[in-house]
Amino acid sequence: MKYTDAQMAVWLRGLLSVAWADGSYDSSEQALILQMAHDLQLGDKDVLYESISPEDLAAVLGGEGTTGENFLRTAVLVSIADGVYSQPEADLIYKYGEALGLNIEALQGLEHTLCDHHEEAVSPARQDLVSPPHPHPDVLYPLKDWLDDLEIHDPRLARFLCKMIPPQCPFERDIVLFGHKILHIPPLCKLNPLYEQLVGLRFRSLSYLAEDCKEDISPYI
Repeated sequence: MKYTDAQMAVWLRGLLSVAWADGSYDSSEQALILQMAHDLQLGDKDVLYESISPEDLAAVLGGEGTTGENFLRTAVLVSIADGVYSQPEADLIYKYGEALGLNIEALQGLEHTLCDHHEEAVSPARQDLVSPPHPHPDVLYPLKDWLDDLEIHDPRLARFLCKMIPPQCPFERDIVLFGHKILHIPPLCKLNPLYEQLVGLRFRSLSYLAEDCKEDISPYI
């Protein structure tokens, strides 16, 4: 199912609101916003720089479960792309899910493993998520399955994901001094517990653009 321009604009604003929730906003994110605004052919590009409330997001993306759930999947992937799921990001995603009428139990696994669950660090509205460590050896299995169910049916969303998720870990590098390699920094992205989900989503987006849309994907490789 392809999404309307209005849905894509709100979708992007929601993702950007999540990305900015922890106060991080760099030049690469700015460039991505401008490119996405161009792809959407939006008349008022400045609106993308404004965060969107849960109520306004649900008014456009709610009412049909698959659309809202797919938005939440991409929001989670945006939030953990850098390997850190911060409390502000978690709070905002929870509020978006609540406004959309969705209760994704799989998200609690991410809460238990990546968030600080000291009582004073969790917002009052989310105290119900604070509980002892989950006994399952991999609490992220349900979340991984849920994220893997994300299907790509819109070229604009696919392009956004291909640009958001780097083709290779930006942190892997060799440290060279006077022409001699003295240190190799491993691909730290693989320490991200949802690294495979990010890579898989990027691959599915590339495949969709190449096979279904017949687009040249060389700019993303």
